[in-house]
Amino acid sequence: MENKPTLKFDENGLIPAIVQDHYSKQVLTLAYMNAETLALTIAEGRTVFWSRSRQEIWRKGETSGNVQRVVSITADCDADALVVEVVKSGPACHTGAESCFFQPVYVSEELKQFSWEALYQLIEGRKLAPQEGSYTTYLFRKGKEKILKKVGEECTEVIIASEKEDKEETIYEISDLAYHVLVLMVELGISVEDITRELEKRHVIDHKVKQERMQ
Repeated sequence: MENKPTLKFDENGLIPAIVQDHYSKQVLTLAYMNAETLALTIAEGRTVFWSRSRQEIWRKGETSGNVQRVVSITADCDADALVVEVVKSGPACHTGAESCFFQPVYVSEELKQFSWEALYQLIEGRKLAPQEGSYTTYLFRKGKEKILKKVGEECTEVIIASEKEDKEETIYEISDLAYHVLVLMVELGISVEDITRELEKRHVIDHKVKQERMQ
């Protein structure tokens, strides 16, 4: 085994720790550790930080139950910052968001790549940090009934387009439906990861799970 790096703590005895989801690789939060909380993190197998505002040890999930189990800890080239990969139980942010990073500052239209997680995060940001003129913010302000109505309307539009066998229109309407379903997921606190886990434990291709349960 290679020798462990000698970590460089700052003048306050702290080192920044970037917490990352082990499965999705999404950045969850930026927190700080000192030598004691780093040792506790390794010993307990869960993230333990130093709260700069409260000046005390902070075990993530101690009150919320949103514990982060540690998979690995890696130092950067200068050994003055850490990346902590975790398997999380529940949202990482105190606002209830899956990640603390949900407020876009800049996105390159040329280079950005689509992902369900990124779209979910953007939608979540419109709920947690409302923006005037945003259709997504409008939906959240109107509430669940409005969101459900839009999901129903988009389902109907998909059926109509499909019945006409219009491929382009069907793609467009399915995309609208997918967006509104994500809005509903955010409203109900259902993450993309929740859906992924549900699909992983089903044989969705070979079994009609819902019908079987109803029998």
